[in-house]
Amino acid sequence: MPRQSRSSLARFFQRRSTPGSGARPTGNDARRQTLAHLGEFISSRIGVEAYVEPPTTDIPSTILLVASTGEWTRRRVPDERTAFDIANQLGVPVYNVRFTGYPQRMRDWNSAQRKK
Repeated sequence: MPRQSRSSLARFFQRRSTPGSGARPTGNDARRQTLAHLGEFISSRIGVEAYVEPPTTDIPSTILLVASTGEWTRRRVPDERTAFDIANQLGVPVYNVRFTGYPQRMRDWNSAQRKK
């Protein structure tokens, strides 16, 4: 019987053990914490949209949530597909930042924070 491939969201939840993990959460704990943080951000703000950021040489793909006020949060994800799956699971509109760029409200919020 051929092996079926797992979805990227299923791979996100797949348990991985990391030797020498120390105080940093790994595996399922880190994934649960990420989803809890993103869910809390969405539930406590209005007009949240997700932006998927491509990987760089130093950082894997990330999911960026931006509220209507411009406030934002970012979390690492294993790959871009997983970021899209998470956004869909959380029920927020999702965009690829390569095509849309960053929203002006986020840049405005960042500028206001620097002035404080």
